[in-house]
Amino acid sequence: MKTITSLLHGQTRLRRVTELSKEAYKRLKWFDYYDTHGRNGRLTCRHFDISPQTFYRWKRRYDWRHLDNLEDRSHKPKRLRQPTWDSELAQEVLRLREQYPRWGKDKLSELLHEQGRQVSASMVGRILRRLKERGALKEPIPNHISARKRLRQRPFATRKPKDYPIKEIGDIVQVDTLDLRPLPGVLLKHFTAHDVVSKWNVMSVHRQATASTAAHFLNTLQERMPFPVKAIQVDGGPEFEAAFEEECQTRGIRLFVLPPRSPKLNGGVERAHRTHTEEFYEITDSTFDLDNLRQELLEWERTYNTIRPHQALGYLTPLKFLEKQKKGGRVSLII
Repeated sequence: MKTITSLLHGQTRLRRVTELSKEAYKRLKWFDYYDTHGRNGRLTCRHFDISPQTFYRWKRRYDWRHLDNLEDRSHKPKRLRQPTWDSELAQEVLRLREQYPRWGKDKLSELLHEQGRQVSASMVGRILRRLKERGALKEPIPNHISARKRLRQRPFATRKPKDYPIKEIGDIVQVDTLDLRPLPGVLLKHFTAHDVVSKWNVMSVHRQATASTAAHFLNTLQERMPFPVKAIQVDGGPEFEAAFEEECQTRGIRLFVLPPRSPKLNGGVERAHRTHTEEFYEITDSTFDLDNLRQELLEWERTYNTIRPHQALGYLTPLKFLEKQKKGGRVSLII
């Protein structure tokens, strides 16, 4: 009778062992060793290098007829923190995130503050997470359409002096281009002018980036920058030679050219290009017809300068930063 019982025990146990996870099977080995070595708990602990507390805790749960007791149990708290926001706030966060898909909790909370809603950035983050879990919020699919342009030597380079001060608005405006390939066989050139102090941006898009195009962008830059531009900093691209350089000299704007292979020295406009790519080009539904795209880009420029909170400015918009500086008498605005 004992042999038959042992045999049945073994068959049942073998069937259940195949259903165990790796961790549960490892614990089962503890008790196999324990049963075959005089049921010596301390010896078992030394052999498997586990603490007695761990061994005896699992021993209290061990039952050869219910080997699934050796599986890990959920550590989820019995009482979960319930949301403290209402559905109206959740819908407003969803609306803002869908309007500005690349903006995080900090920027969205600033927009909510402007609406008179007293909500923390962490609460906005929890709302976003809950919306994603419910499937109500879907992140836009990245559409990588930009490519780094090739840097070339510039024969007429004027380097920025080491002692050149960058303290006031307009002291340095970084200008650079971004290659856009939105559709097969289509190449567009995006120009950005980025003021280092106020983060104010002026943007334009063209079919090509030539010196005459860059000179025309200089007109756009001065028309839409609400303050005087004292100096411009560019990389060694050919579009910033010839006519562009002549225009800078004619207008009395100092022109600084970066050393070769030094995009990090134009870090402000490079980072702005990433923002424009992620928050505008990758999520826009534009047909990329040039006339329509220019109108949409102009609207994005307005959003960037007057609505989008900037972390580098203490979550002020560039416009609010300029207004704050104007009140202190530190800048002359051209509005």
